[in-house]
Amino acid sequence: MAGQYGSQPIFIINPNTEHRQGKDALSMNIAASKAVANIVKTTLGPKGMDKMLVNEIGDIVVTNDGAMILKGMDIEHPTAKMIVEVAKTQEDIAGDGTTSAVVIAGALLEKAEELIEGGVHPTILIKGFNLATEKAVEILNDFAVDVSENRKMLETVAKTAISGKSSETDRDLIAKLCVDAALEIAKDGKMNIDDDIILRQDPSETVSDTEIVEGIILFKSRLHPSMPKLVKNAKIALLDAPLEVRKTTNKSKIQIETPEELEAYLAQEDADVKAVVDKIIESGATAVFTTKNIDDHAVHYLQKAGIFAIRRVNDDDMKNLSYATGARIVKKPHEIEALDLGDAGRVEQEGDTDPATIFVSECPNAKVITIRIRGGTEHVTDNLERTLDDALRVVKAVYEDKKIVAGGGASELEVAQKLREYASSIGGREQLAIAAFADAIEAVPRAIADNAGFEGMDIILKLHAAHLEDANAGFDVYSGDVKNMVEAGILDPLRVKTQAILSASEVATMVLKVDDMMRAQKKDMMDVAPEHNIHNYNRPF
Repeated sequence: MAGQYGSQPIFIINPNTEHRQGKDALSMNIAASKAVANIVKTTLGPKGMDKMLVNEIGDIVVTNDGAMILKGMDIEHPTAKMIVEVAKTQEDIAGDGTTSAVVIAGALLEKAEELIEGGVHPTILIKGFNLATEKAVEILNDFAVDVSENRKMLETVAKTAISGKSSETDRDLIAKLCVDAALEIAKDGKMNIDDDIILRQDPSETVSDTEIVEGIILFKSRLHPSMPKLVKNAKIALLDAPLEVRKTTNKSKIQIETPEELEAYLAQEDADVKAVVDKIIESGATAVFTTKNIDDHAVHYLQKAGIFAIRRVNDDDMKNLSYATGARIVKKPHEIEALDLGDAGRVEQEGDTDPATIFVSECPNAKVITIRIRGGTEHVTDNLERTLDDALRVVKAVYEDKKIVAGGGASELEVAQKLREYASSIGGREQLAIAAFADAIEAVPRAIADNAGFEGMDIILKLHAAHLEDANAGFDVYSGDVKNMVEAGILDPLRVKTQAILSASEVATMVLKVDDMMRAQKKDMMDVAPEHNIHNYNRPF
């Protein structure tokens, strides 16, 4: 950006900075948003297609999970990154509906672009979108059905979330496992899914062998065959430090001239390790877990004391153990005390292979359970883990909110129709924005129909006609019929639908408010238009 002083230009902004203003900036941002939406749109619905993501070292992920796809993309455009944040917010709050949120956001901006070209100011659109969002949430709340803590209802909702995933053939089993696990950790009308349920992949056997295990599973082995395989009423010590001969931080040399001096030096090293182990024994610990190494000296003294020990436990497992047992993670083993220890009714190793399977169960501090995910390959267990996570979160949403809505596009059609009625009651150009919002909501059922091989517009027209008599009318992608979704058992949590609209509307209005974009150029940036440099699949996941 430059001003003019006499005949000399005055540069306010670095002339190498990419600078877009007004409609040019808005069009570029809308194009980026639509591009992201179009990438994930084809994955929507039970018949949605999959995406293959390949990282720099050739690892492959095949999935139709919108959150996973967007997470695996190397997003370059700043506005596209904002759209990805929508998916993250949707995943964190509702646990499902990430693709729907992104598709609605893209459709909102596409409709907004048409109105802007027709002379409607972005400020008017923002006001209309805000009015439409408030009304849409109100319509959804009125449309929702109250449900009790009904196990059958929870399984039905879980099955709907599983539909279209690669694990759909086992959806009855998966839905049952999710409901069993969720109800087991439910407390005071809430479910702490993130802390109380651990998903642990074990690529072996078949998907049908997936099971719920009480407590925490670790794929590790005790460090010495003389250590006990089973410790009852265990006192758990968690260490974030090595149990080994201490090394100097700097390079140093020790001059030893006689065998006696060498023997004394080694004895001192051994004594140092023994002193730390003695402190652990003195604290009353009967099972030791550490994130670092345990050397042979320490293993010797631990096994002599009958203490169960494993090493190199990852940080997530240590946090889970701390949460379940109540143990504190200690960074200075020589200062450990009885108050730092946790409790577990059983610490047990199953089998003698390396790694074996270690179970930490009967923890009084917190009821933690693990779903042991089985499958023939890592690709199978990866997909099953994502499916279980989505299903658990929709079960949580219904259990806590006790509200569901009809699926199959029924809720979107109902919101769209009521919004159009509402638009006619609003004066000024805001009604154009509200009507556009209604059209954008219908992008979800239209994409579901398109992905199933049907003509989306024809299905929307059929749904409009059916909704004149039945508000729960939706589209069954398997039969191709329009039917009552509640009776068909195709149900969604109210939270998922509400949050998808809120997230999409929020990012759309944010994009519409930007009329000036200044972007510093990278030295190695390719000379391409930003809207065409949105993603790159080659990144680690």
